[in-house]
Amino acid sequence: MSYDPPRPAGRLLLTPEDKDAPARVRRLRRLGLGERAEPAFDAFADRLAEVAAAPYSMVNFIDEEQQFFAGLHTPDGGAKGSDLAATADGAELEVGRYMARDHGFCPHVVVRRKALVLEDVCDYPRFAGNPVVDDFGVRSYLGAPLIDRTGIALGTICVVDVEPRPWGKAGLETIKSMAAELVERLERREGVQGF
Repeated sequence: MSYDPPRPAGRLLLTPEDKDAPARVRRLRRLGLGERAEPAFDAFADRLAEVAAAPYSMVNFIDEEQQFFAGLHTPDGGAKGSDLAATADGAELEVGRYMARDHGFCPHVVVRRKALVLEDVCDYPRFAGNPVVDDFGVRSYLGAPLIDRTGIALGTICVVDVEPRPWGKAGLETIKSMAAELVERLERREGVQGF
């Protein structure tokens, strides 16, 4: 029998088991989502960042292995890389279109199927151990699931900041409202494409 010594509470975070992943992937493929960036999603992420006054925002579709930011807003307006990466001094985020499933908080939102508000991730031992906290300096997160008419959580929309943020009830209502708006757009898109 092997023994693993206890780790600090901040490092106990595991990516949640996602039993709906195969159905989500089938649904995403049927909708033509999660494999390429689209200007409409980038525009939505831009508007989300503006409404939330946040430096980073994403429209995120999640499969069994990774997260794909179909919509992305960064302070510099670019998505040059292919992965989330720290700058040389570790002080800023360089955000690309892909991120591992065990990084960030969106996989938790998809599995929980509820919005998540982390005004300061360091206040929550369950989330403080996530790699994006130490490696990239993420300090606050606000996200909501994109649950379509079939009941599948396709992904999330989210905003993040490198500073603690008092999102409050207004932030929660905003992220939920904008998620509902995007789901409505996705459903209209499905009708137009004849699915």
